[in-house]
Amino acid sequence: MELLTEHDVVNQQFKEPATAAEGYDQDEVDYFLDQVAATIGELTKKNTDLENQVKVAQAKVAELNNGAGAPAQASAAEASPSENAAGILALAQELHDKYVSEGEAERDRLVSEANTKHDQIVSQAEAQSKNTLDKLATEQAVVEHKISDLRDFESDYRTRLKSYLQSLLQNVENGKVHMGDQN
Repeated sequence: MELLTEHDVVNQQFKEPATAAEGYDQDEVDYFLDQVAATIGELTKKNTDLENQVKVAQAKVAELNNGAGAPAQASAAEASPSENAAGILALAQELHDKYVSEGEAERDRLVSEANTKHDQIVSQAEAQSKNTLDKLATEQAVVEHKISDLRDFESDYRTRLKSYLQSLLQNVENGKVHMGDQN
């Protein structure tokens, strides 16, 4: 598996969910997190290997210092073995510190980017949820208005029908209704 780059993490895109309730595809997110974990693991392993190399170099320097006894006379142009060992040790320590610092900076950057992406995803989900709820509230208001209109229509219709039927009943009682010509 190839290590992720800053570009890979920053530009990672997930398929948009069909609805806010579904969320992002769990398998896709898990796969990406596995890649991030593998990259961090590889960087941690490299850091540990470098620390071990520094320890081995320090042990060899200590061994050379203890086994050398009295250093041989060197010309002014040449450095003594202990000076060479100290230089190597200093260089190894410098490299170690550099790699540890770079590893920590990379870890902090990845965590920061992940937190930023997390905040962005949460923000987008909240905005989408709010939009959906606003849309549903609008639709609910429209439906409630239609129901109110239908109730008003029903009430008006019942009143008119009742009035018409009462008028017919009065006409029947008063004998005003003619049942056709009876000749």
